[in-house]
Amino acid sequence: MPPIFHIVRNPLAAALCAVFLALLPPALAAAEQPRLILQITVDALRGDLPQRQLHNMGKGGFRYLFDKGVHFSNAHYQHGNTETVVGHTSLATGTTPALHGMVGNVWFDKDAGRLLYNVEDDRYHLLGSDVDVDKSTEIDPTQRVALADGRSPRAILTSTFSDELASAYNGAAKIFAVSVKDRGAIPLAGQTGKAFWFSKASGEFITSNYYYDRYPQWVVDWNQANPLATFSGNSWQLLKPREDYLFGADDDQPWEVDFPGFGRTFPHAWGNEKDKYFTTLLTLSPAGDQLTLDFAKTLVEQEQLGQDAIPDYLAISFSSNDYVLHLFGPSSLEAEDVLLQLDSILAELFSYIDKTVGLEHTLIVLSADHGAPDALPYLNKRGDRNARYYDMGTCMESIEKGLLDTPFGKAQGLVGQFSHPYIYLDQKVMQQQGLDADEVAQAVAGLAEDCSGVSQAITTADTRFSPARNPVVEQRVWNNYNPRRSGDVYVVLDSNVYVNDFDGLVVAATHGSPWDYDTFVPIFFAGKGIKNATVNRPVTPYDIAPSLSARIGIKSPSGAVGQPLEEVLQP
Repeated sequence: MPPIFHIVRNPLAAALCAVFLALLPPALAAAEQPRLILQITVDALRGDLPQRQLHNMGKGGFRYLFDKGVHFSNAHYQHGNTETVVGHTSLATGTTPALHGMVGNVWFDKDAGRLLYNVEDDRYHLLGSDVDVDKSTEIDPTQRVALADGRSPRAILTSTFSDELASAYNGAAKIFAVSVKDRGAIPLAGQTGKAFWFSKASGEFITSNYYYDRYPQWVVDWNQANPLATFSGNSWQLLKPREDYLFGADDDQPWEVDFPGFGRTFPHAWGNEKDKYFTTLLTLSPAGDQLTLDFAKTLVEQEQLGQDAIPDYLAISFSSNDYVLHLFGPSSLEAEDVLLQLDSILAELFSYIDKTVGLEHTLIVLSADHGAPDALPYLNKRGDRNARYYDMGTCMESIEKGLLDTPFGKAQGLVGQFSHPYIYLDQKVMQQQGLDADEVAQAVAGLAEDCSGVSQAITTADTRFSPARNPVVEQRVWNNYNPRRSGDVYVVLDSNVYVNDFDGLVVAATHGSPWDYDTFVPIFFAGKGIKNATVNRPVTPYDIAPSLSARIGIKSPSGAVGQPLEEVLQP
């Protein structure tokens, strides 16, 4: 790890902070800090989904948040590219990708001349000689990128809440993040914490040498115990009787993905642990969330989180919901069951935290990195005849053909490539031909808007000079623009129109638009000092990091644009 960010748990600092808190006057002692801040992210949890399933849920998971916490029911991201790393980094930093820089799961690096994966970093290799970059499944955006063998948070351009927590307590706060996805753990751990994620290649939770020189012994022991063996030869079964489900009669829909060996109907077999896709199939089901929980519980125990007066921080990102929604869509029996099973997992997590730390000493926040659209054939079935899948390749061909009839027609290869949601122009060709980049981008945008299914095409010049034609959508696009990484033209497809090619796999549903179904997420706060309430005023997930900062009494992340939520602040 770079020395500037090297954080060591300092026993003397911890003892001095504990003495300081003990000597506080009564008025300040009443505002004693939580011992643990538990930040939960549910990948692709659209804001309406927990309430839609609440009638089928138990008492300890989502119902605990509804009954004991404050629920912000009108929360929307205000950036355009609603992808995994963009949302996780926004949650961590309290700001938009325009400032934190993570504009997409991948972007085109103009200096390197290739697509980059968001957290790849060849300076920091994956820890362990037997662990290679994860290339075991098509269900992974890393498949379209020539990956560096390494991971770090160095691409994040602003500080995170966890960074500020580490700074405020002089490195004495313990900071960890866990997820199936590297891009789900790394942003929330920030520059100063420790991140672990699941490798489909090795079937283990791993990290890179940005964080450790060698694995802690407890991680080695957890991996060597082979918890995956529990699932070998078994299958994903429904949690409840089929008649209890809203989509119980809709188990087999033609638009659902028949992933090899997994099928479209229950039960979904995981296969044998020696099978090629065994670890992948675990992540496409509640098993991925269960493994994440088990690892996180071991982490809490072994690292002794929440055991003194200094606030510790644990971020857990549950990924299975996202994978299931891609394969089956949000309005499916599989999506319904994965959320009910996650509810049980949350109940187990909260019960464990109550026993080890005490919920009265814990501040919990739960949100999502983005929402999700319904599968478009499902919407067709419900009567929406405009919903359709889209072929972006046809539009790109039309743009290239149309450029021949413009003043730039003699320049070959002006359009470099499309990497959702951006069209990147070839800067070298424009320089060689002496062309004005803004003029070329405007021509490309005009041709893109001639493509059926394209709502708007917005150039970098538009983000600087033009008044918004659609203030809501365009503002979200502008909030996604970072000059170092964004492309030249941002393509917005029509509402309920999207490309269903997810890294070479035709899927049921995919996210990444600026439309409300993709920006809508829930926000819950619960635990220490939180009063039960439902808040309907508009808020954003960018408010979470500043709220945590204000509640703890530390400065907000460096680029934060969100505002502290008054319901979260100490009375």
